[in-house]
Amino acid sequence: MEKLKPKLFSVMKTYTKAQFAKDLVAGVIVAIIALPLSIALAIASGVGPEAGIYTAIIAGFLVAFLGGSRVQIAGPTAAFATIVAGIVAKDGTEGLMIATIMAGIFLIIMGLLNFGTLLKYIPYTITTGFTAGIAVTLFIGQIKDFCGIVYTHGEKPIETIEKVEALAANIATFVFPAFLIGVISLFILIIWPKISKLIPGSLIAVVVSAAMVALIPYFGEVKTIGKSFDNIPSGLPTLTLNTSLFSFSMIRSQINNALTIALLAGIESLLSAVVADSMINSKHRPNMELIAQGVANIGSACFGGIPATGAIARTAANIKNGGRTPISGMVHSITLLLVLVFLMPFAKLIPMPCIAAILFQVAYNMSGWRNFVKLCKSSPKSDILVLLTTFILTVVFDLVVAIEVGIVLAAILFMKRMSDVTNVEGWKYIDEEDDPDSISLKAVPAKTLVYEISGPMFFAAADKILNITLREDTRFLIIRMRGVHAIDATAMRNLEQVREDCAKRNIQIILSHVNDQPMSVMKKAGFVKMIGEDNFCPHIDAALQRAKDLQ
Repeated sequence: MEKLKPKLFSVMKTYTKAQFAKDLVAGVIVAIIALPLSIALAIASGVGPEAGIYTAIIAGFLVAFLGGSRVQIAGPTAAFATIVAGIVAKDGTEGLMIATIMAGIFLIIMGLLNFGTLLKYIPYTITTGFTAGIAVTLFIGQIKDFCGIVYTHGEKPIETIEKVEALAANIATFVFPAFLIGVISLFILIIWPKISKLIPGSLIAVVVSAAMVALIPYFGEVKTIGKSFDNIPSGLPTLTLNTSLFSFSMIRSQINNALTIALLAGIESLLSAVVADSMINSKHRPNMELIAQGVANIGSACFGGIPATGAIARTAANIKNGGRTPISGMVHSITLLLVLVFLMPFAKLIPMPCIAAILFQVAYNMSGWRNFVKLCKSSPKSDILVLLTTFILTVVFDLVVAIEVGIVLAAILFMKRMSDVTNVEGWKYIDEEDDPDSISLKAVPAKTLVYEISGPMFFAAADKILNITLREDTRFLIIRMRGVHAIDATAMRNLEQVREDCAKRNIQIILSHVNDQPMSVMKKAGFVKMIGEDNFCPHIDAALQRAKDLQ
């Protein structure tokens, strides 16, 4: 049960006061970083600003308490913004709550079934493609608030293309003071880290822009959170779960959304945990992390929050500021809870262009454009195709379509690649009189053919088995399989066809060096009994001797 044991219970055995002091400082600093981000991401997700803080508090605490990583910081992330916004626009907050709870259940099941190690098989090109695509959609979605544009025709665009069309149709409503606030906020976000790293630039941008809007009349028409949202609660999060909403039709309608959230949460949280491991020389427990993420998402949804996952940037900030145990993540949540209770009313003063500027920076950082360009320059054509397809589908359609098509396309191209490296070749026979150096070759008995199979024998390469060509005088067929470590039902069927053909011609098949997995498949298929156990030899010399003895 060690793999399903939260890291907190392991690290507390050797916990010290000195480490608590470091965790305390790290947790407070991460909370300061998370505050404006949580508000911004909630607004980008189409919900109230308080929902982002609820998510950071509840999900952050539960992941720290139950998670499989020492330093993971969880909360709302940019990867979910466009997905959540689409769900809210179509099905409301009720649909989002159901999808998030279902996603949490899926994550728990994935952890219990040891899927934590299987998510690594999703190709890097797919994760890079959809991450860059999400960054583009997030960027486009914030142009409206950055420029103060108002949709005068009642547009409620969901898809990225629809947002572009709505922006073009309402460009005349551009508000220069709002744009100026956005530019100033973006300038602070870019320049401030070069001045000081103690206080996050996002907090400075929020304070400066809010002061400008509140004190300078010229900026009076700039929209703020308070002008955009009527009621911003400042008390403790309350249980908002309404079980009456759970109907079969609603659950069925949210299955695709729930699977998308679960898959994305699993991928992002485990990627964050891997990055954290490399920074602190530790090793996380992936299945426990998935279970914790599942519980955290259920908890977040029950209290009015949105989907959550491990946040790489906040986790890295936690590590850089001395956090080494889950206590820092718990401190981060408690600090945000205090902010929610005592300081939330001030959030209504934050200008919307400043929020958009923060999200512009988030989109830029998550885009990974350097890796994207590098992959396009250096990867095989098949990988580039998967990368670009996933990216374009994420932007033009949505993440569900992008991941589905990307995985299917990657699987097909992988199978082709494996098929290309799988070979069935016959030995070349050289007369010793013509080649005095043939003493190094194996002596092949008369009327015997030897073929060697190299590579995995699965359905995409199974037809190559049928390339075995028999001669009229052939009485023995030796198939060398030392390079075959896996065989599937399709390949097994083709091998049986070769056996049937040999049986009609009275040719005995002898197999050499059959590995464990292919041998197991052959036994289950009854192939071993058909050939005879004596005709399964441990190595090629024994197989050649077997053919000689049967002459």
